[in-house]
Amino acid sequence: MEIKIDDETDEEIAQAIATAVSEHLGRGVELVDKGGGKLAEAGENWSEEGAVVTEREEALREDIEAIMSGGPERGFEKIDDLGKVFARDRLDIIFDEIEYEDGTFARHGDDDELPADGLITGIGTIDGRKIAFTANDYTVKAGSLGQMGVEKVIRIQERAMDLGIPMLRLVDSTGARLNAEEREPGDTHMDRYRGGKMFYNQCRMSGEIPQIGVLYGPDVAGSAYTPVFCDYLIMVEEISGMAIASPRIVEAMTGEQTDMQQLGGPQVHAQHSGSADLVVPDEETAAEKAQEILKLLPQNYAEDPPERAAKPPKKNPYSLDDIIPEEPNKAYDVTEVIDRVVDRDSFIEMKPDFAPELVTGLGRIDGQVVGIVANNPEHVSGAIFPDSADKGAGFVWTCDAYNIPLVYLCDTPGFMIGSQVEKEGVLRKGRKFIYATSNAQVPKFCVITRKAYGAGIYAMAGPSFGPDATLALPSAEISVMGPDAAVHALFGGQIEDMDGDTKDAFIESAKQEFDKYIDIQKQASKMQVDELIPAGDLREQLEVRLDTYRTKQRDDRPRHHGTVFF
Repeated sequence: MEIKIDDETDEEIAQAIATAVSEHLGRGVELVDKGGGKLAEAGENWSEEGAVVTEREEALREDIEAIMSGGPERGFEKIDDLGKVFARDRLDIIFDEIEYEDGTFARHGDDDELPADGLITGIGTIDGRKIAFTANDYTVKAGSLGQMGVEKVIRIQERAMDLGIPMLRLVDSTGARLNAEEREPGDTHMDRYRGGKMFYNQCRMSGEIPQIGVLYGPDVAGSAYTPVFCDYLIMVEEISGMAIASPRIVEAMTGEQTDMQQLGGPQVHAQHSGSADLVVPDEETAAEKAQEILKLLPQNYAEDPPERAAKPPKKNPYSLDDIIPEEPNKAYDVTEVIDRVVDRDSFIEMKPDFAPELVTGLGRIDGQVVGIVANNPEHVSGAIFPDSADKGAGFVWTCDAYNIPLVYLCDTPGFMIGSQVEKEGVLRKGRKFIYATSNAQVPKFCVITRKAYGAGIYAMAGPSFGPDATLALPSAEISVMGPDAAVHALFGGQIEDMDGDTKDAFIESAKQEFDKYIDIQKQASKMQVDELIPAGDLREQLEVRLDTYRTKQRDDRPRHHGTVFF
């Protein structure tokens, strides 16, 4: 606001007038002389210094400070014994800044030992991007969920969906609060608008906004679904675990004696269930990984992932051909290929200890985020097992939800065979992988690095499954089955009647004859692949093709959704 005053007013009086008027009006005031020259101003850069603070406001600030200091002393003794970080310190480690919190006064006045009802919710920033969060405070009743805590979760979920921003769940909870003295008759967390609504919202949020979970403690019963409904889950070694029931309940109901680490510790979910994407040694590493993952994801389904300045690969891309053996059955580590394709230090492998015959992870090529799906011949020749099919399907589906282009590195003898994998559902889980690949509408590129046998090429985005390009390296072999299997399928009866050198010579001759039909140059001449390229050109080819397909459009389908669930 501008006010003109007499030219004879000196600077000290003008400043006093400006300050008094601005305080009265509640906004900034500028005093100018009759010629428009500025004499004084006030109210543009207010500070607490010199402000009038009432006892009422001071009392409120003291209450807020007490609430934010956490639970009772015994709660802090407990987290010290467990080697955990206080929830608010945990937030400071992960976020660049906490913008604001909601529900600080939840349960205030009901119980001095339930500050904020044991749950912190709000909005923070990471790398300049707004992120919604929930964080259990383990100093308050072991992070258990009370009714107001549940209400806070539901509200921040709704706001995250309204804003179209990711949700970070810092989970350190023993589950629903069951203390009888803190509950009313009929209070079960099961009504329409409370407990179950959290999980309903997580389901509705899936594929709309990214959900990242970090698990810091044992999480049991229904609340264990909070971390597993997240798109990506990080578990902290030694202190975290999750299970549908606690060891005590398991023993009471089934007689099985176990502990939390055996029942649902990080290694169980990293190696066997496949529920954990990453296991980290400590909370600082958990924070780093959560930040890294978020930096590779968009704010929501309608946006593209953030780009960064391109970096050269960790290893020389022009030496790629030397990495891939000539023999189709010789093992090698596919991460040696990945290191020559993606930008240096950009790749995060997801579920590295679960079904390691398939490598999945997020990284960058020329600064653009991509999802890598790669068979790893170092493990069981890169064959696709039920678990690896399940792993691949989930990864592909998540990338497609968040506009992340897919690069498949195919070197597989196909789906594993035998009675054991049939019992484990190789067909049912295998179809999920093929289904996810077929329906993904982001840019996707199939690179046949070596063998592509049987239905394995279907799951790996082969020519018939909608790739935007099928690229083959000189080492590529495309066939309905491998030479050994083909020879036995065609000449099994004859081979049974042979023995010794005669048998070996016949098999070798038949394999050489079969090899004529899987010559990659002949296949390229018949356009069975889009392009046959020198291995050293792969990185550059992917760079230019990814750049070209930035404008690829998604296609609405005339249906509600598919019926194959992964």
